[in-house]
Amino acid sequence: MANKLRVGVVGVGSLGQWHARIYSGLDSTELVGVYDTNRARAEEIAARYGTQAFPSLRELAAAIEAASVVTPTDRHFEVFNELAASGLHQLVEKPIASSTEQAERMAALAREKGLILQVGHVERFNPVMKFLEERLARPRFIEAIRLAPFPPPREGALPRGAEVSVVLDLMIHDLEIILHLVRSPVKSINAVGVPVLTAGEDIANVRLGFENGCIANVTASRISLKKLRQIRVFQEDTYLSLDYMDQSGQLCRKSRSGIETAKVPIEKDEPLKAELASFVNCVLTRNDPVVSGQHASEALKLAVRISQALRHTPS
Repeated sequence: MANKLRVGVVGVGSLGQWHARIYSGLDSTELVGVYDTNRARAEEIAARYGTQAFPSLRELAAAIEAASVVTPTDRHFEVFNELAASGLHQLVEKPIASSTEQAERMAALAREKGLILQVGHVERFNPVMKFLEERLARPRFIEAIRLAPFPPPREGALPRGAEVSVVLDLMIHDLEIILHLVRSPVKSINAVGVPVLTAGEDIANVRLGFENGCIANVTASRISLKKLRQIRVFQEDTYLSLDYMDQSGQLCRKSRSGIETAKVPIEKDEPLKAELASFVNCVLTRNDPVVSGQHASEALKLAVRISQALRHTPS
């Protein structure tokens, strides 16, 4: 155990429980404990994965070297600051914070203290991304679609993710990926969206224009009857269609005989496990995380700009 990173999980609800599961099985980590404001839930998950449910965040922080923060978004800033005061490296689930000001302060504090701050944009660890990045030259048009059923009710709390709009809950995954792929400032935003079951937008669509000429059309909904997570990327002579859920896709390419279509060879993997293993490796080696606090801040800034555009667009 002496060579393993001592980790904990703060928040063990619908997503945090899987952080606990993965940490309990990684060769490089010791899951020291979990903390949740719901004590019964913390004890349930701790028993399931052979660890301890700590009675307070302070006591958990004193026993570990790194943590996953998997609380509702509106508590990220508060929890991050308390753990950072104890010198802990952190993986904070997306979106990084409720506001761009909070996000920038979190990134700045991590730099000041020399702490690893990784943000949970898990699709960056999906095997389809590696294939896409290796074949990407200059994207001209990107279409991303992310649909999900409305999350189930929770006793004493909003449904998971419902404390923010669908732009910050779901669409932000694709916004971070698109910024990573295009690598050009956003020039124009045309957005529409409506609230259906919550106070914020539950379905939204945005068309982004970039200074380098690329166009991205992004749709997100959390009131769908089915799950769908797909991205299509068009560049000169090539079209890639990838499915994040099935970890599959097609590559279409112009040839002398016409359009050639081939299945994408992807070695399937669990993205969350790859994400947490990468975080642990960054802590142990002091390498920069794939999605740093700064990367996540830029995605949040774009999400906020889109949300502001939605407020000024008649539905």
